[in-house]
Amino acid sequence: MAHLRIGPARPVGTGGRPAAHLPAPVRDAAWSGRAPRPATGPRTVISESWTRAQQLGVDPDMGAAHRILSTDEVEQRRHATPLAEIMPSLRDGLVAVADATWHIMVVTDAEGRVLWRDGSHAIRRRADRVGFAEGASWAENAVGTNAIGTALVTRTPLQVHSAEHFVRTLHSWTCAAAPLHDPRDGRLLGVVDVSGPATSLNPATLALVSAVARVAEGELRARHWEAVGRLRSVAAPLLTRLSGQALVVDRNGWVAAVTGMACADRVALPARVRAGQVWLPTLGLCELDPLPGGWLVRVGERERPAAAHRVVLDLSGAQGAEVTVHGPAGPWSQRLSPRHAELLFVLALYPGGRSATQLAADLFGDPSRAVTVRAEMSRLRRTLAGVLAHRPYRFADGVGVEVLRPGRPADLLPHSLAPAVLAERG
Repeated sequence: MAHLRIGPARPVGTGGRPAAHLPAPVRDAAWSGRAPRPATGPRTVISESWTRAQQLGVDPDMGAAHRILSTDEVEQRRHATPLAEIMPSLRDGLVAVADATWHIMVVTDAEGRVLWRDGSHAIRRRADRVGFAEGASWAENAVGTNAIGTALVTRTPLQVHSAEHFVRTLHSWTCAAAPLHDPRDGRLLGVVDVSGPATSLNPATLALVSAVARVAEGELRARHWEAVGRLRSVAAPLLTRLSGQALVVDRNGWVAAVTGMACADRVALPARVRAGQVWLPTLGLCELDPLPGGWLVRVGERERPAAAHRVVLDLSGAQGAEVTVHGPAGPWSQRLSPRHAELLFVLALYPGGRSATQLAADLFGDPSRAVTVRAEMSRLRRTLAGVLAHRPYRFADGVGVEVLRPGRPADLLPHSLAPAVLAERG
C-alpha cells in the first residue's frame, strides 16, 4: 500500500460543509504522494480520517473484513441500549424525509454497529450491496472514512460525500451523521445517520440530522428527570425518619433528595456499586442501601473527604478509560468521559502540574480555551475530591499515580484528537 501524504487541507472545521465536487483525481494525488492544491484538497477532518484509516490497515478498495452480527446479537444490543427509547422520535423526524428523497436512516451503537435501518426500499437494497446492513460495522477500522465512523471518532456531526469516503466502493454515497449521547452521564450511545446516492447531496441534511439528534437527546433527558422525580417521592418520607447526613441518588448518582447537608446535583458512584460501606472521594466513608431505581447514601462522620494514597488510570481497555482510587476503605472505580480521561492522562504526564492555559494547549491546541479547561477541571475535582489539587492543576501531594497503557501506542485514547495524546501515540 502506498504511503498516504496529505497536502495542506482547507481550513474547514470538523462540522464544515463537504466538498460537493471533490474529484477523485484529488484523492488519487494524495495517495500517490502528489500534494493537492490547498484550494482543492480535502477538509482537515477528512485528511486526518484518511490517515487513521491507512494506519488501521483498511483496504481502500474493499474495506476491512469484519464479522456481521447475527439477528439475535442485534436484538440483544437493541434491548440493552437507551437508544431504543428514542427510536420513535428519530423515525418521526427523519424516516419520512429520507424515504421521500431516496435516502435511508441508520442508527448505530457506540461501536458503529448498525442496529436499525429504515427508509427507501430501493436504497436499502443498494445499501445491502456495500454491506450497509443491520449488524454490520461502520467504524473507521472497518470501512475507513465515513460519516458514522468518523463522527464516532470526532464526537461531532459530520457530512461525508462521494470521494471523501476512504473506500472507493462508497464513492457513490453521501452520508450525514450526528452522535447521540446519554444526558445522564455524557456517555456516547451511538450515531444517527441519513445516507443516499451521492447525486442527492443536500448540505441541509446535516442540519436536519443534528437537530433531530438533539430533540431525541432532550427526550432522554426528560425521561431521566421524570425518573428522578419518582425516586424523590419515595425518598422524601424515608429521609424524614433519618438523623445525620443522607441523600438518595439514582443509579447514575443524580441526587433526588438530601437531608442534613448541602450537596451537588450529582455524586460520583463507583463503576460497580455494591451495598454496604463504600468510600466515595466526594463524601468519604458512606453506607449504601439499595432502593428501587437508586441508592440511599448515609454519610459517615467526617470533617473532610479521606485522603487517597494511589490512583490507577487504566487506558488499556477497548471499552473506555477508568480511574481507580485507592483510599482508606479500599478501592473505588469510576468510568471516565473521553475529556476527563484526556485531562487525567496529561496531568499524569506532568507531575509538577499544568496551568489552565497549558492544559488548553495540550487538549485543544489553543491556549485561549482556558475557560473550557477550568470548567472541566471543576467537574473532575468534584468527582475526585482529595485526589486533585489546583494552582497549578496536578495530582495531590502524596498520591501515587500509575497509568496503564494499551499494548499498541496507536490504541492510546484512540478517539482523542488532543495534541498531547497524539504526541504520545508517536
